[in-house]
Amino acid sequence: MVEEFRIKYASVVHLKKPKLNEPILIEGLPGVGNVGKLAAEHLIDEIKAKKFAEIYSNDFPPQVLINEDGTIKLVKNELYYWKKKEKQLIILVGDYQALSSAGQYMIAEAVLDIAQKYGTKMIYTLGGYGTGLQIEKPKVTGAATHPEIVEELKKHGVDFKDEPGGGIIGASGLLLGLGMLRGMKGACLMGETSGYIVDPNSAREVIKILTELLGIKISFSKLEKKAEEVRRITERIKKMEKAAEKEEREDLRYIG
Repeated sequence: MVEEFRIKYASVVHLKKPKLNEPILIEGLPGVGNVGKLAAEHLIDEIKAKKFAEIYSNDFPPQVLINEDGTIKLVKNELYYWKKKEKQLIILVGDYQALSSAGQYMIAEAVLDIAQKYGTKMIYTLGGYGTGLQIEKPKVTGAATHPEIVEELKKHGVDFKDEPGGGIIGASGLLLGLGMLRGMKGACLMGETSGYIVDPNSAREVIKILTELLGIKISFSKLEKKAEEVRRITERIKKMEKAAEKEEREDLRYIG
């Protein structure tokens, strides 16, 4: 298999072929504040979803990642599945997004091909909404393919900007746009984040709303712990910056 395998724009390796019926597709790839990635990975861990496919591409960064045991792995995206009675999910996560526009389209189409094969009709994409500011209680901003979905999301506390314009770059936007062309509905949930650091605080707010929409109960304690760690690190950095500024001011007194 190794000798025959060649990486293309989007090469899919199926590890297993689960039996699914109209699963909801959820995307959480790296992006602003890594909000979507953190949220989707947390969901996978909590519901113990199982990996069934890997996506490789020559449009991912040309590198391998080093595992904890010293071995390496080629960068990739991964698809997980979960089903509990009538509730079924496909979750897309990964190391990177594609580097070019062509690569983004090819990978999005490959993911939608798989989802469509299983009868997917609904998509949720997860991401961060960059504000440039540290926010203690981030809101979740939304965008959707249809007006009725907008109204449903508002009932769950999702904020929609009054002013038109802007865009959703990358997989979070493309999967919705290309999905519409296939008759799928969808929404993007974006947690407010400074965009400067990995933001588990924002990811927690996004995944809270998503699980409400899905009717799934999970624990958020791991994300809350990560959020507290980031808060402590941020506070230490702020103290160091203030100390450096004070020292600089005191040094300036001796000039003149």
